[in-house]
Amino acid sequence: MSSYTHEPRLLSINAGSAQPLQIGNRHTRTGHFKQPLQGVVAIGAQGIEGDFIADLKHHGGPDQALYIYSQEDIDWWKQQLQRDLEPGFFGENLTVSHWWPTLRIGDRLQAGELLLEITAPRIPCSTLAARVDDKLFVKAFAKAERCGAYARVLQPGSIEAGETLTVIQADVIYPTINEVFRYCHSKGHNLDFVQRVLQSPVAEKMRVEMEERRSAAEKATGQLPGL
Repeated sequence: MSSYTHEPRLLSINAGSAQPLQIGNRHTRTGHFKQPLQGVVAIGAQGIEGDFIADLKHHGGPDQALYIYSQEDIDWWKQQLQRDLEPGFFGENLTVSHWWPTLRIGDRLQAGELLLEITAPRIPCSTLAARVDDKLFVKAFAKAERCGAYARVLQPGSIEAGETLTVIQADVIYPTINEVFRYCHSKGHNLDFVQRVLQSPVAEKMRVEMEERRSAAEKATGQLPGL
């Protein structure tokens, strides 16, 4: 592991309570409407205590305990959407000032005792589209490749907005978050890439999807003639 010299700052720590949301004709509840928390916040193995997660099938869990997004990406979306966007708008738990040059699965963030590990990109869904009030936003989010990243908590600890985060990059060159994000939205098969993802400390939910993609890639490759 090696440390990166231009570490990001933690600008905001965000959590949400259960709020009503209408997605098309469906009424549901969501924890997507996150608000900044004040003072020192404890981070446990499941993330921030009290942070509501409605869809446990796709969100949350120890491998996706926290969702991280950057202020640089928020500022970019402000220009695209022509509206003001506050920290937590994209449902992120941690708003950081910026990303390091190459964001990979397996990279780690440390602040005091707290140690996080990057595990997967965020895949956009209808909840995000409803939050933006644009049913086509899922496609725009995918095209922009500004997906943010999930993280697991390797070591619990407490943090406060304004702290600097130490980036510890993995010695193994695992796939980047954007590479995984791009592959998830592709229709082709790349067995070598899927194997690289499966060899990384990827989130369990993404691992299941990649194992399915590996099976499809193996079937698509088939057996060579004469073997």
